Amino acid sequence: MKKIGLALGGGAARGLAHIGVLGALEKEGILVDMIAGTSAGAVVGALYAQGNTAARIKELALDTGWRRMVSLIDLALPRSGFIEGTRIKNLLKSIMGDITFSELKIPLSCVATDIRSGEEVVISDGSVLEGVRASISIPVIFTAVKWRGRYLVDGGLVNPVPVSTARKMGADLVIAVNVIPTMGVRLTPAKEDKEPGIFQSMLHSFYIATYSLVRSNLAGADIVIEPKLPHIGYGDFHRIGDSIAQGEIAAQELIEQIKQQL
Repeated sequence: MKKIGLALGGGAARGLAHIGVLGALEKEGILVDMIAGTSAGAVVGALYAQGNTAARIKELALDTGWRRMVSLIDLALPRSGFIEGTRIKNLLKSIMGDITFSELKIPLSCVATDIRSGEEVVISDGSVLEGVRASISIPVIFTAVKWRGRYLVDGGLVNPVPVSTARKMGADLVIAVNVIPTMGVRLTPAKEDKEPGIFQSMLHSFYIATYSLVRSNLAGADIVIEPKLPHIGYGDFHRIGDSIAQGEIAAQELIEQIKQQL
């Protein structure tokens, strides 16, 4: 049997679709051997690698809810970013504990970027919380994370859907999950059109800038799952259920193709 590697890409609130993808794979008895995650993909990947089921992660996401997500924003004096990220890290710690990568049930790699050198940094040892916190640090929005003498930000700058990372981990079959839409596709229906706020603009700018890298990353995958999420913005954490449902639908459509390749 081939070893399955899952490459979960970044996409902020849209990354909740990863939970639905995991649920669909579980239902079909498709076991994941390793996970590489960038940004939102690192968060969901870490929870799954710890041994949580997709149903449990969905429950945690729904319990957190939109209002609590807003309360997790701890503004910092503008240094390297507006949001400190300590509250988000504390939330993850309350769910996962302060575990190490060696304690995970499924091998995990979190992708980050060295903001000074521009190098990709793959974190797969030490504190899982530190690895996830570095991977989600979208430049300007979140402060950079100091890790082993480096200052790290979101891995989406260099490897938004970490197919190559999953391959290096030893995967024979890489399933990539991308939640960043094709250029030209509107994120919200025209009737909801309104001027984007500063954080929404920052998020959109970041993902627009990484789009060409996304397409390059996906070329190396064996299976590409792309949930249909044009109606869900990167900051739409209040659409948790919808995002998860779209992830499950998209994965289910490719189940037979995955089984054939196995």
